[in-house]
Amino acid sequence: MNLFDALGFGWDSTVMPGKVPVHSVERACFRFHRMLPEFVWDAGVLEGNPFTFPEVQTLLDGVTVGGHKMSDQEQILNLAESSKRLLAEVKSGQFRLDKTTFCELQGIVARNEALEWGHFRGEGKETNYTPDVSLGKFGRYTPLPTIAGAPELNRVFANGVDALNESGLPPFERGLAFFLFGALQQFFFDGNKRTSRFMMNGVLMSSGIDAISVPAAMAQTFNEEMVGFYLTKDATEMMRFLVDCHPEVGKRPTPGVGTTHHRPPTFTFGL
Repeated sequence: MNLFDALGFGWDSTVMPGKVPVHSVERACFRFHRMLPEFVWDAGVLEGNPFTFPEVQTLLDGVTVGGHKMSDQEQILNLAESSKRLLAEVKSGQFRLDKTTFCELQGIVARNEALEWGHFRGEGKETNYTPDVSLGKFGRYTPLPTIAGAPELNRVFANGVDALNESGLPPFERGLAFFLFGALQQFFFDGNKRTSRFMMNGVLMSSGIDAISVPAAMAQTFNEEMVGFYLTKDATEMMRFLVDCHPEVGKRPTPGVGTTHHRPPTFTFGL
């Protein structure tokens, strides 16, 4: 099985930067730690969380903020805790692109928010409900069904990770691909995109590459690009968008200039 078949989507690799600055793991972790409030706020905005940046800073300093739902506050605290867990695993050299790490982070990200957390859909008590993703006027995207024991989700995950690890892709491209893999396949009842971005950043920082945060100001563009990705299974524009979000990589190239776009075939996995 080739990489695109294993992941369920394809992309044009020419949108990847020719060179990505690589530093020490310690330097990448230091930047992530220093930018933690911003990373948490950005992630919260993508989820529609109403906390402002100063309120996130206050909350992370251990001071409660009034006027918000407890669920919104817990979401911010969960994002902060999962960020710190990721940072600890990368710094200690224990981060792995595997199911154990994926489920551990999701168990923090979606704690008390998802129907169940810390395991794949179907591995807990709920074995019938299959969540879907709203695509606005384009309807809804439905992933693989929830089945007791999650045999198909486990197969897809194992095949996808094996294909990524054997692909020979540079760490930068491999990390971005895993984010989109997790977002598309929806292994959990909730928190898929958040957790998959943490895994993406784990891959990047473990290779000395600065982590990526989708800026709050780009939330609408992010959502629009994700809709296109779900509809076409072509990750080219999402890859281009994520490249543009990286703090040290050049600006997004002008469409049609200096690149050739070979649209991958349309995939129907899980539809």
